[in-house]
Amino acid sequence: MNIIFYRYGSICEPDMIAHFRGLNVDVYELQEEMHNKQLRASERVSLVSRAVENTKPVFVCSINFFPAVADVCQIYGIPYVCWTVDSPVLELFSRSILHKTNRIFLFDRAQYETFHPYNPDCIYHLPLAAYTERFDRVIETITPKESADFAGDITFVGSLYSEKNPLQKAEDMPDYLRGFIDATIDSSLKVYGYNFMEDVLSDSMVAALKKCIPDYYQPAEAICDTDRYVAAHYYIGAQAAVAERVRTLNALAQHFQVELYTRSDTSPLVGVNVHGGVATLTEMPKIFHLSKINLNMTIKPIQTGLPLRIFDIMGCGGFLMTNYQAELTEHFEIGTDLEAYSSLDELLEKCAFYLSHEELRKQIALNGYHKVKEQHTYTNRILSMLRVMS
Repeated sequence: MNIIFYRYGSICEPDMIAHFRGLNVDVYELQEEMHNKQLRASERVSLVSRAVENTKPVFVCSINFFPAVADVCQIYGIPYVCWTVDSPVLELFSRSILHKTNRIFLFDRAQYETFHPYNPDCIYHLPLAAYTERFDRVIETITPKESADFAGDITFVGSLYSEKNPLQKAEDMPDYLRGFIDATIDSSLKVYGYNFMEDVLSDSMVAALKKCIPDYYQPAEAICDTDRYVAAHYYIGAQAAVAERVRTLNALAQHFQVELYTRSDTSPLVGVNVHGGVATLTEMPKIFHLSKINLNMTIKPIQTGLPLRIFDIMGCGGFLMTNYQAELTEHFEIGTDLEAYSSLDELLEKCAFYLSHEELRKQIALNGYHKVKEQHTYTNRILSMLRVMS
């Protein structure tokens, strides 16, 4: 069996391709968009069309959804398999989602519930995965110096979202709107496991926000009015991520040694030990493995699902402390495979507890590692996809 894999640079692509090949699938990679981020939709169409003509694939695959790729597959009558790893993925609002050749797998059940009604025979829910064998190979190379350099009590690896926040483009935002957004974010940060931002946005607030942002995001040929969803999950959701990450790290730093690995602006932080960014493939697994507590803070646009970072940390044998998500207990047991918090106070209490209970902490990390290695692999996920295909 041969397939085409359309690549744009997601960190999940190499792992997924490796597991396809491990199942004796021949994978032809289209890599142009990895090197040219200004690639137009028409150029995508030409690239994929030529590849389909030349390789005659069983299906075309990608991480996240590309309308142009879906359109080509519809024309040639072959399946287009995609798997989201992000939220929001605003391209899902394209009318191309309606094609019967689509096989769209969405990692967040809330994302699935939003889009499934538009094409119910072709859209599925599928959680993410980890490549533990690759992590194991990296962890085996840890040097004594790295053991000292990468060790930490509480560690967070990731963006503070300040550089990813499109709300910064807003111009002349009225005070009432800014106050409403700030109050909404403040309230949302006190609620774990549920995102109400879209519910509280009135039409007038959405219109006011749209007026402040000259290039307000609007998907081409959208299947519905996307303004409210975009406001809540693309603009306000990103702003909430900034607020939550700064607030949480500063609160933790008042009581514990906190290590942060990021390329973001860290000027709002106080007392946090700031390091630069790290290499995803060669350094990050070592940090997860060596840190006593690895912190995950799921951004609000991921409403119910489990982000890739959860699987990465556990797949490296790291102890995971994550915010509560609705899908968490469907796959893991809190207090056995990982730990979760539902308030800032609970986070502080649990960090203090686990820093003083080393053996329990190590056992939970080991349990989580084995759970991921046995149940949440790319092979398992790909086989789920192939069962749908058949």
